[in-house]
Amino acid sequence: MDRPVNLPGAAHLVLVAGVAHLDPASAVFEAMLEGWAVQQRTRFLKAQTVDGRVDLVRRFAAFSNEYPWQWLPGEVEAFFGDMRSGTRPIAVSTARNYQNVLRMFCDYVTDARYGWPAACVERFGVAPTQVLHEWNTIAHVGEYEGRPGRRPLTYDEVQALFDAADGRVEEIRARRRKGALAAQRDSALLKTVYAYGLRRQETVGLDLHDFRENPRGVRVGAGGGGTAGRARPAQSAPLVCHASGGIRLPGTVRAGPGGSLVCEHDRDLHRRVG
Repeated sequence: MDRPVNLPGAAHLVLVAGVAHLDPASAVFEAMLEGWAVQQRTRFLKAQTVDGRVDLVRRFAAFSNEYPWQWLPGEVEAFFGDMRSGTRPIAVSTARNYQNVLRMFCDYVTDARYGWPAACVERFGVAPTQVLHEWNTIAHVGEYEGRPGRRPLTYDEVQALFDAADGRVEEIRARRRKGALAAQRDSALLKTVYAYGLRRQETVGLDLHDFRENPRGVRVGAGGGGTAGRARPAQSAPLVCHASGGIRLPGTVRAGPGGSLVCEHDRDLHRRVG
């Protein structure tokens, strides 16, 4: 199908017929943005998402000083080259997201079903084209593209971290030195942060009542069976899997010296440490 249809955001639905604009190019561009916004809203995208995408297209148009039917791949390369320069270059993931947004806009204005190619040829003698291709966009080939310092740990690295925390407890206990209880607390807290995805402020704000048993939660026994509730089993499971060196549910938590939290467990830690 290569003729306009009554799709949300079609050119003939947003362009006012029979009106002579003082600035036809600007009027068509604004109609394109309005039609694209309508097309996205009919897909139930959030207003914040739609507005952010429209703003990016405006930003690119202002940078290139051209309208969509005048865009060339060179403008795309210059735009992203400029954002990579300076003291605060954009991240790779951000650049790829921007490229995807511009590519979606070009897909919209070049789709004959929406009527924009015919409208632009009629008014300006040229139709918009897709200016983002495989050879000028970022390919998602890496598992993680952020800063190395913020890379999430692999499962093996998480296991090694927990083993190191548990090993510190055993090392201090074997040397008969003070600090085994504090090391046990740190190990339990580390696993709690991982199991429930706690942020730093949430971790700092943990209180005694946060460790109380949830009567509506999932109870996991020694054999792995459980009774269903309205808890978050997907996030609770890692906590139980690493219970040998930390928290065992259900258990008992009491206040320790200096306001610290001390975990006393039914089986695993029902022995004196220190």
